[in-house]
Amino acid sequence: MSKPHILVVDDEPDIRNIISDILNDEGFDTTCAESAEQAREMIATREPDLILLDIWMPGTDGITLLKEWVEQGNNASVIMISGHGTVETAVEAIRIGAYDFLEKPLSTAKLLVTVQHALQNRQLQQENRRLRTRLEPASNLLGSSETMQALRAKVERFAATDGWALVQGEPGSGKGVVARSLHRLSSRRDAPFVEINLAALPAENVAIQLFGSEENGVIAGSLERANGGTLVLDEVADLDMALQAKLLSALEERGFYRVGGRQEVTIDVRVIATTNQDLAAKIESGRFRRDLYDRLNQLTVFVPPLREHREDVPELVDAMIRIAMDTEGFPYRKFSTGALNALRNHDWPGNVRELQNVVHRVMLTSDTEEIDAEAVRDELAGRGRSASTQDTPGFDADLREAREAFERAYLLYHLRKAGGNMTELANRTGLERTHLYRKLKGLGIDTKTGKATS
Repeated sequence: MSKPHILVVDDEPDIRNIISDILNDEGFDTTCAESAEQAREMIATREPDLILLDIWMPGTDGITLLKEWVEQGNNASVIMISGHGTVETAVEAIRIGAYDFLEKPLSTAKLLVTVQHALQNRQLQQENRRLRTRLEPASNLLGSSETMQALRAKVERFAATDGWALVQGEPGSGKGVVARSLHRLSSRRDAPFVEINLAALPAENVAIQLFGSEENGVIAGSLERANGGTLVLDEVADLDMALQAKLLSALEERGFYRVGGRQEVTIDVRVIATTNQDLAAKIESGRFRRDLYDRLNQLTVFVPPLREHREDVPELVDAMIRIAMDTEGFPYRKFSTGALNALRNHDWPGNVRELQNVVHRVMLTSDTEEIDAEAVRDELAGRGRSASTQDTPGFDADLREAREAFERAYLLYHLRKAGGNMTELANRTGLERTHLYRKLKGLGIDTKTGKATS
């Protein structure tokens, strides 16, 4: 089993070296970064289990970096460290998502205890996620329409086999829910369930994330961690041709070598691949291997877009309200008949994910227990205006102002089309996620509301 990997981010070399030495002596695997930019690059290459993050650094400060990581869905635990700590700063850091806060000069004993507790807490969170994956019923494919009943029946039939599946559908339609249902109902339900989002990873890091590495200690990749269970290749169409060949070989031979490794790793996995792209067209244009497609496509599941089963919207909304109340502390809200009709009549280009984002925003902004049709229409119209009809300067504006206005309108449009999903937005725009977050922030775009704040 590989050692926990800890990233130390501090602009003071003495502090970095001291913390790294202490942790290395305790058997941890540590790397160090002297700036926010270097930390971003390291996390893109290898996600740590724990991050020790200094608050006061030149350029991007630790609080800003913490917010960025939380918004990106980074799973590492974060401990903030500072030589100028205040109660207010500590409370703010923990409110944002930090596990704990340590003041300089650091006590070795307190450092080690806090690190151990943070890693134990992360392990418990991972176990809870695994348990939820196993225990959630297949009824999470919600909806009483004939369309959804047929989908559930197909998933149940396919889950009873050990065949590999290709899950296709538009962004936000529920491909991930189908993949989890296939695992939960299968004979591998008690084994690992591992997902790797190929669209969200920089191309140069995909091989390490998929196959692992032995270049800087042993790092287990997704294939290895899924051994005995299910591996989900999310957005498999984004895999480049060279890695497609290597993946096909690993799957056919049931073995592979880690990057920089000499010892073969053997595996037994069920593969579920998802995509929102036309793989047949990619094969025709020479951008996807026919033999890999045939290997993955033993079973095919098409997830219908929400516009094809809009009669399920009230049931979906009811479930979203209950989940928001139970897991996120939302106050009780209910949607009037008129409000539900307004939602049901919308086209939902972002599918179920977009519906969930709209429901959350209306629940947050509503001052009354019952949400009426006008509140829903205002939210839907506001999203449309921000995405496509925002005022832009004419040709008399200077180039910088015109360029920013275009970029803002362009990103708002694609943010709406992506249903608020940042991975899909990065895929649509061709921007690396870290750069995309900086660009959105610089243009005053709130990813949670889907609107420009400035």
